[in-house]
Amino acid sequence: MADVYPWQETLWQQLAGRTQHAHAYLLHGPAGIGKRALAERLMAFLLCKSPVDLQPCGQCKSCHLLAAGSHPDNYVLEPEEAGKAIKVDQVRTLVNFVVQTAQLGGRKVILLEPTEAMNLNAANALLKSLEEPSGDTVLLLISHQPSRLLPTIRSRCVQQACPLPSQAMSLQWLSAALPECSEQDIRELLYLAAGSPLAATRLHAQGVREQRALVVDGVKKLHKQQVSASQLAEGWKDVPLPLLFDWFCDWAQLILRYQLTQDEQGLGPTDMAKVVQYLAQKAAQEKVLSIQDWLLQQRQKVLGNANLNRVLLLEALLVQWASLPGPG
Repeated sequence: MADVYPWQETLWQQLAGRTQHAHAYLLHGPAGIGKRALAERLMAFLLCKSPVDLQPCGQCKSCHLLAAGSHPDNYVLEPEEAGKAIKVDQVRTLVNFVVQTAQLGGRKVILLEPTEAMNLNAANALLKSLEEPSGDTVLLLISHQPSRLLPTIRSRCVQQACPLPSQAMSLQWLSAALPECSEQDIRELLYLAAGSPLAATRLHAQGVREQRALVVDGVKKLHKQQVSASQLAEGWKDVPLPLLFDWFCDWAQLILRYQLTQDEQGLGPTDMAKVVQYLAQKAAQEKVLSIQDWLLQQRQKVLGNANLNRVLLLEALLVQWASLPGPG
């Protein structure tokens, strides 16, 4: 079992040092800051029969069973498919586990991620277990977007915000995790990951800088009328939609910021700085605000796994984006 990350040490001492544990914790914060690792460490600690210095011993029967993935008093609930909902039938199976007696005579510990993936029926099915868990049961709920949770789910948990690492700590950690990358590469990755170092490592593994270069080149050609919106929509088929909407939302924000401040230091990464400055000078602010509003609405649909026609959605985005320099 991996140690907690350096930026989690203070929180770990607080959680592991509690003399009594809540029946449910809601560990929340942005994706990519290590909430799952923290939850897994806490799960191991709570199940361990002989913790040492606020750490699971790694030697007892419980630790060995957990490491083997066969601990009878441990339950992990996730969507059956990545990006899909957690269904009510899955939660009912979990509830049946909750009411059973712990087979090893200690705690039962449940890890659920992401909590916001539960549909309404699933969330309602979980409520009673959250309010009155059976025996010595601890539920560890992980959420990247706690605002999407039912208030009744949040109110039944100890809500624990998970810390974000400082930029200096993130850069130091990434330099060790990605020794093949230059300092400039690491800074770019961290920016693209919105400051989340673990997200930065995942983005690096999926080739995000190559994807970003493809998109930036396409946007520049779009404004030069060298390529059509439909051609770009087809050409970007391998770039994840959340990334695309993150980038366009970021560019819209940078355009508005430059229009208000004229600060060239606030133009963002160099790959799009000239385009952002050009659009800030040519586009009517009302038009930028309008497309920003549209982008944020569509981004929420994308993050909520709405059933969207990808090509038509990107064509609509790019047609609006291409019209920015025109009349307001």
